[in-house]
Amino acid sequence: MTDGEYAARPVVPRSRVRIGEVSVDQDGPFTLIAGPCVIEGADMALRHAERIAETARRAGVPYVFKASYDKANRTSVCSFRGPGLQEGLEILARVRAEVGVPVLTDVHERQDVSAVAEVADVLQIPAFLCRQTDLLLAVCASGRPVNIKKGQFLSPAAARGVRRLNRGPAAVHCPAGAGSRSSRCRRGVHGSPRGSSSRSE
Repeated sequence: MTDGEYAARPVVPRSRVRIGEVSVDQDGPFTLIAGPCVIEGADMALRHAERIAETARRAGVPYVFKASYDKANRTSVCSFRGPGLQEGLEILARVRAEVGVPVLTDVHERQDVSAVAEVADVLQIPAFLCRQTDLLLAVCASGRPVNIKKGQFLSPAAARGVRRLNRGPAAVHCPAGAGSRSSRCRRGVHGSPRGSSSRSE
């Protein structure tokens, strides 16, 4: 299916996604999702969450803490990936309870979904996994809100297919009912004023 054919399809109705006490809406107020890329320890995660939450409160901005328990897409196999599933979820649970903010974390493997859904308010699909059908079906079936990062390899038109419900060659991965709990976002980029280069996150 071409980008033109995607563009000609009806647009998915905008929806409001509830994340704990935070309501995220494309037409609503700005919501801050922020935190360290990867969890390095409980003290570090709590310190970041507390300071960012305080800044967000002063600015009157809803806040969701984000950090990964395992970054499975490191540049080198020797790079630090995080504390792993069990310890990482324990730390995220502490952030949620002690700082009082919703938490979001990446999910890379289908077998992690049920455990992560017990703790995290939002399950996030990393950009490089945004077309992995089985993983997307699993997170959408978890009952938790899902944030799908748009892959840098997808055009905006093709990215619509990640959420739209259809039975075509690029079938939408979120089943009926999950669309109201899913959102998409662009991934962060950095680079020179003349252009930008993407980070793998």
